Amino acid sequence: MSMTYANPQSLVSTDWLAANLDQPDLRIVDATYYLPMQGKNARAAYLEQHIPGALFFDIDDIADTTSPLPHMLPPQEKFSARMRKLGIGDGNRVVVYDRTGLLGAARVWWMFRIFGKSDVAILDGGFPKWLAEDRPTEDGEPHLRERHLTARLDNTQVRSKDQLLRNLTTKREQVLDARAAGRFNATEPELWPGRRAGHIPGSFNLPYNQLLNPADGTMLPADQLKAKFAASGIDLARPVVTTCGSGITAAVLAFGLHLIGHRDVAVYDGSWAEWGLPGDTPVEPA
Repeated sequence: MSMTYANPQSLVSTDWLAANLDQPDLRIVDATYYLPMQGKNARAAYLEQHIPGALFFDIDDIADTTSPLPHMLPPQEKFSARMRKLGIGDGNRVVVYDRTGLLGAARVWWMFRIFGKSDVAILDGGFPKWLAEDRPTEDGEPHLRERHLTARLDNTQVRSKDQLLRNLTTKREQVLDARAAGRFNATEPELWPGRRAGHIPGSFNLPYNQLLNPADGTMLPADQLKAKFAASGIDLARPVVTTCGSGITAAVLAFGLHLIGHRDVAVYDGSWAEWGLPGDTPVEPA
């Protein structure tokens, strides 16, 4: 039997979005993100074609640009200032999508939630599904009207390198890595330059794309999500910290856990871009 999601309001269908495009309190966010090595420009792609009314959320800009690490969480003042400029306010319902189906969208969903905005959902199947169904698009810049967003950082949903180093001893939290198995097992080269190959000792591996239907990129049903997490070695009764290459696909695992009602989930923001650097962090296989 297929169980329903514990938090079904966090995932909306293309049908629902098409029917609600004109709702005045709705804000649609294009969160497309490309890795530097992909050589693609997400903002240019957005300007060329996006869901009507969508705003572009630049993951590399709405970040702590003083950090040497890629797109770390911004200070809350910067987040609320950027959201005000985009016209996203306290009374708005937000729906996030991206061009890859589910990469940047999960990261941005997590960012909204970590800054206190819970009324945020992800478009199931994203822009690829929207286009495949021949739904309307537009191009160019949106007309923005400033709105006030109250942002308060919730530290329970994010982990630092120091916390994960301590966790190697306490083992209080299970660590789940969203990268491809080859990167996790150090049988394929690490994508981020200058990083060692391998994984955080004692961590489990569940490549993020295993949570998606291969046919259309939609999320698997709840019972299948639970089975995937269990098969990876995760005890769903215990806390989980998700990690990946740079804190993007880790949010896909966090989103999957949220859909099935797991309450104790955090994302390791630095992820392998930080842990994999030469230094004091142990790596398996050593």
